[in-house]
Amino acid sequence: MQETLNYINENKQRFVDELFELLRIPSISADPAYKDDVLKCADVCAEHLKNAGADNVEICETKGYPIVFGEKIIDTNLPTVLVYGHYDVQPADPLELWRKPPFEPYIEKTELHPDGAIFARGAADDKGQFFMHLKAFEAMMRTNTLPCNVKFILEGEEEVGSVSLGDFVNENKEKLSCDSILISDTHIYSNEQPTVTTGLRGLSYVEVEVEGPNRDLHSGLYGGAVPNPIHVLSRMIANLIDENGHITIDGFYDNVEIVSDADRTEMNKLKDNPEEFKKSIGLSNIEGEKGYTTLERASIRPTLDCNGIWGGYTGEGAKTVIPSKAFAKISMRLVPYQTPEEITEKFTKYFEKIAPDTVKVKVTPHHGGMPYVLQSDTKEFLAAKKAMETAFGKEVLPYRSGGSIPITAMFEKVLGAKSVLMGFGLDSDAIHSPNEHYGLFNFYKGIESIPLFFENYSK
Repeated sequence: MQETLNYINENKQRFVDELFELLRIPSISADPAYKDDVLKCADVCAEHLKNAGADNVEICETKGYPIVFGEKIIDTNLPTVLVYGHYDVQPADPLELWRKPPFEPYIEKTELHPDGAIFARGAADDKGQFFMHLKAFEAMMRTNTLPCNVKFILEGEEEVGSVSLGDFVNENKEKLSCDSILISDTHIYSNEQPTVTTGLRGLSYVEVEVEGPNRDLHSGLYGGAVPNPIHVLSRMIANLIDENGHITIDGFYDNVEIVSDADRTEMNKLKDNPEEFKKSIGLSNIEGEKGYTTLERASIRPTLDCNGIWGGYTGEGAKTVIPSKAFAKISMRLVPYQTPEEITEKFTKYFEKIAPDTVKVKVTPHHGGMPYVLQSDTKEFLAAKKAMETAFGKEVLPYRSGGSIPITAMFEKVLGAKSVLMGFGLDSDAIHSPNEHYGLFNFYKGIESIPLFFENYSK
């Protein structure tokens, strides 16, 4: 592997320069105004795959944005790894909170990244992370050290729920057939304590609407005599979680996985520093479900959060109205044995149950996903653990993440292959937020670790 590592070291600056070109493309899948940019990004990804040495590179049409595919089959008797990533990014709003324009990448040193971090929308989620795989593949191809077969699938709709991916995978099982799936869309616990993600929470996402009067009303003429939908909705949301951090929805915990005391002890070997955690997000104190540590609350327990709430007048100046309607978006993170269908149904029934008879309510389900767990005795986990231990020079521990990647369960169901979640970002990288960034140290460690994973897995 030394020849491969030498190639990586010799080309580090070029790798960053090429990533910058990719980051300059505002491939925002949620906003139709950026359609041409998303399509351009797919073209650029395909060119990078070709230049790295992939065969049969295609830009595959879907009902939505295209999927970029490429492969290198060196011997059909060898195992095949399918690498997944996504080239679309989150909207950059609110723009005024970015220190520099979100699609003009730059490098800046920070307390956590003394070697510098790349600041741009998509730097960590997921352009910087999937680009590691393209450059690691290039390094193995240039040094003739690729030890097994590899396929790539890069989608453009992950940030809007991967709406076309399921159909594509079902329709292309043979094209995508593999032994294992490698994904870098997660993070490590810290640079001092590298981890391999062994679990992800699932997701149920809904939008709610509360309707009161048949039109917006003058708050002077009607105030105090009619229900205000914003007030009603706020009370309803507040009542979804009690004083112990427990979700009050009927039957919400019926199918929740009971994690053993031994597994909880193992999980809490990760150094949980409450003061550092509070400092990192600017809080003087934290809260959560009673009886669980911060690590457990954010990984093995289900949650409910209001992601946005609106209604009435929010423009400049004043407009004294009682709004006709109020709205909110609510997400629920799920753990093993919960399903998005079950939880969405229970939420809907409960939300309708607690609504006062002065208003009408409507619940609209959006996208969801199943939880996922990779056991720490699988060949995928062990290959990743050994690779990262070699690259970081430190023990690597298993780690359950609180995030969701719904496609992992779908991949396993359709392709019959386990996913190994070997991400290299940090939870402080501000993904989905202004000033998203990705440490140069992490970017390079990823490129170094990936060839080692392939070597270990092939053995």
